[in-house]
Amino acid sequence: MACDDLGVEVRVPSAVGRIVSLVPSLTESVAATGKLVGATDWCSHPADLDVTRVRGTKNPDLDRIVALEPDVVLANAEENREADLQALRQAGLAVWVTRIETVEAAFTSLARMFEHACRSPEPAWLGRARQAWDFPEPEVRRTAIIPIWRRPWMVVGRDTFTGDVLRRLGVDNLYADHAERYPKIPLDELVAQDADLVVLPDEPYAFNEHDGPECFAARSALVSGRLLTWYGPSMVEAPAALMAGLGR
Repeated sequence: MACDDLGVEVRVPSAVGRIVSLVPSLTESVAATGKLVGATDWCSHPADLDVTRVRGTKNPDLDRIVALEPDVVLANAEENREADLQALRQAGLAVWVTRIETVEAAFTSLARMFEHACRSPEPAWLGRARQAWDFPEPEVRRTAIIPIWRRPWMVVGRDTFTGDVLRRLGVDNLYADHAERYPKIPLDELVAQDADLVVLPDEPYAFNEHDGPECFAARSALVSGRLLTWYGPSMVEAPAALMAGLGR
């Protein structure tokens, strides 16, 4: 028996053949194992994923998940509700919960997930991702705000994977010390921050060149939300692609 990222002991069978994932990035991470039998409606990668859909991360179809008889359910402390995870545990399912707030934590957490929850060898892409992120932080720093929603405006705050990704790329989140992880901030306050950059991902809110940049005087960088917020195979290409999108 091993403990998940929350320190909870999880009774995962010695041989795992059926996995349900309730997190899009974890779905992409384990899809190639051939063990995935269920995923959320939001799990968009890989594009040819053909498994049973179990609704969303915040409203999973618990009965359908139980009916799939998975050996383990993969979840995330931020993405999924504890009440849903507890209901799955009470139904007799092994639930492995990840908690990933930094790039380094992603490497550690995913390696443990493959070993203990999936009973699978570490995939080659995980090693390539470690290599891709093996570089010193830039000495020249820039400040940024990172909106993730509008109406109301919400931004990335403290202790997030997204904030750590940008920090590693030389971009410092001006709300990294906020009491909340995703605070609601009035637009006039965001503008008054006078950040060097406004980083606008295309998810969860679909910011684009016609929706978002017009609100700020600072330079806007439109980036892939998958590359900025997902921990999985996308981490291989994320550093180079994000640096290009952030510009200099």
